[in-house]
Amino acid sequence: MVELDVTGTTVTVHVTGAHRILALREHVGFDLSQVKRIAPAPVDLRPPWVRAPGTFFPGVIAAGIFRGKGRKEFWDTRFDGHGVLIDLAGSDLTRLVVDVSDPQAALRELSSALAA
Repeated sequence: MVELDVTGTTVTVHVTGAHRILALREHVGFDLSQVKRIAPAPVDLRPPWVRAPGTFFPGVIAAGIFRGKGRKEFWDTRFDGHGVLIDLAGSDLTRLVVDVSDPQAALRELSSALAA
C-alpha cells in the first residue's frame, strides 16, 4: 500500500510498511506535467517480464521496478482492486501501478491537481 502526496506540481508516492522491503523503494516522485493518463488499474494487468529490483508472485503481489521493451514501471500492488494506474511521459518511469486505500479518492485528487 502506498500514500500519494500532491504538493504543488509534484506527486510523491510514499511506499509504506513491509512493502518498502519488497519494492526496495521508500518513495517515487514525478511532476504532474508528466502525467499522460490516470485510471483504476485492472486486476488482471501484469507487469513487464524483467524485474529489476523487486518482488513478483503471480496473482499475489508485484512490488518494485519492472522493465519491458521501452518501458520502466514501478509497481506496488496486490491485484485486489485497490490499484491506480498512472501513465507518464518525459519521466524516468513510464508507468506506476500502485495500491491505495481509496482508489476513487486518489483518482479525484490527481484529477483535480491536473486540472489546476
